[in-house]
Amino acid sequence: MAHKSFDPLRALAIGSQALGFILIITLETVLGGEAARPWQGVTLAAMVAFALALALARLYRRNKARKEMARRLADDDDEP
Repeated sequence: MAHKSFDPLRALAIGSQALGFILIITLETVLGGEAARPWQGVTLAAMVAFALALALARLYRRNKARKEMARRLADDDDEP
């Protein structure tokens, strides 16, 4: 099975993590130490939730592809 050179889920994961870290640093700069802490926690929680959702999407796609490949192989075995 050939791998695509561009994976949109990986690009989303990298982009969301970069955006989250930029937001955390910006919050620290703009709001200052103690005022930024709760918002940084919310941002970190959102980053983790988004990463988990992308991991589940990747797992779903991988399992779907495996089932499709198994179905194709089973169909090929049935042909005379």
